[in-house]
Amino acid sequence: MDRNPSPPPDAADGAEDEDVDAIGDTVYSKHWFFSTLTRLINMVTEHSEENAEGAMQLSDDDEEDLCRVWDMAMDKDVAGFLQEFKAADILLGVIAKSRCPRLTEISVGILGNIACFPETCVTLSQNEDLGSVLLLLLGDTDPPTLLETSRLLLTCFSQKDVCSLWLQRIRQQTSARSNLCFIMCSSTNTDLLEKVGELVDKLFDLDEELMKSWITAQPSEEQGRDGESHLELTSCLIEAAKQLRSESPNGLEVYLHILQLLTTIDEGIQVFGKVVILLSFVCDIVCEDLCQPNDLPVVLHEQKSILVQALAVLQALYRCHDQWLMKAELVVILLILRVCQYQSECKDSSANKEDEKDEQLQTLAEITADFLADLFINIHKDTVADLVKKGYLTEKTCLSVAASLLPKFKNSVTQDQVKDWNSIDEVLLEDLEYLEIQTLVL
Repeated sequence: MDRNPSPPPDAADGAEDEDVDAIGDTVYSKHWFFSTLTRLINMVTEHSEENAEGAMQLSDDDEEDLCRVWDMAMDKDVAGFLQEFKAADILLGVIAKSRCPRLTEISVGILGNIACFPETCVTLSQNEDLGSVLLLLLGDTDPPTLLETSRLLLTCFSQKDVCSLWLQRIRQQTSARSNLCFIMCSSTNTDLLEKVGELVDKLFDLDEELMKSWITAQPSEEQGRDGESHLELTSCLIEAAKQLRSESPNGLEVYLHILQLLTTIDEGIQVFGKVVILLSFVCDIVCEDLCQPNDLPVVLHEQKSILVQALAVLQALYRCHDQWLMKAELVVILLILRVCQYQSECKDSSANKEDEKDEQLQTLAEITADFLADLFINIHKDTVADLVKKGYLTEKTCLSVAASLLPKFKNSVTQDQVKDWNSIDEVLLEDLEYLEIQTLVL
């Protein structure tokens, strides 16, 4: 023989078949996906023909196979294959006919994984029927389905090539606002509230006009679930934040950021001035949950992100409702003094160089100084006296405050205020003279 013998026919065919059947560079089988999705179509079709109104149950084997598809769709090659196989149309049909919440959840979850890749997200987003159905699914009553729907929508809104298309859809689908508000004010599911918050935050960050229309919507403009008039947005945001306050600091931060975004528009400020519960809630967070007197500096460092959002919102509330906030002025100033003291300590520590590069810490420093300047315009003599009496306003804290305010806010404290403060206590007078705090008005 002048050549090697040929391999056995079965082995040769099997190797070739495996190569043809594999999806991209993966070991996943095209045939297995075909058979699984075909079985899914037949299963849903048969059930809808036999029992259109009855609930449908997935067998353990079917659920396991579909969950495998869900997991495998996180692979780019698999996502591309599913898109070529028209999986979006198949899953849309399944969602439309499904009488099984678990099946709907899995179907939306698979679409969510397919949408994680820019190319497949573009193709998926161009399906108008799918776009309409997904927005309508925000009115579903099944929390897992709502969670996957919110995740999928957030993924699409985060893709720059298709976000404008989805924004156009959500502007036209007026029920989206009512459904999201309903979830925020009624759900106790932490994961769902977090994801819905991220979705609303993304929407408002992308489209200021949408934010304006949602916060100013009147009851006559839209109808919510079961024909009820729409829920007030700010109250729904507060309810969700209350639910997350003790369970999810990250989720709470998301909702505080939404409130902070609302302070950037006149319509939001006008609403803030009327909602007393919002003032009370944010004050409680700032004064009870964050940076307590006995906390170590590291605690403030860990809370820097949520502090940025909370102080930004509180400052906006102060500017539009300063008389009410005067009741909480002392505890608010105590928090800001702690922030100033921490920043002062950081400058003297070995971590100073790292902190100087920390954008969140720098933003916190700017907000703190800005808020202090606002407070010092109206700070009352009795408040200063109380701070001195309780030992909060000392030489050390005065130095921290001066370091935060100077030189940007030289005119924050008037000469008359300094005279009033000096008359409170002779010891304080000596401290103020020593610190030359009068330079604040030079």
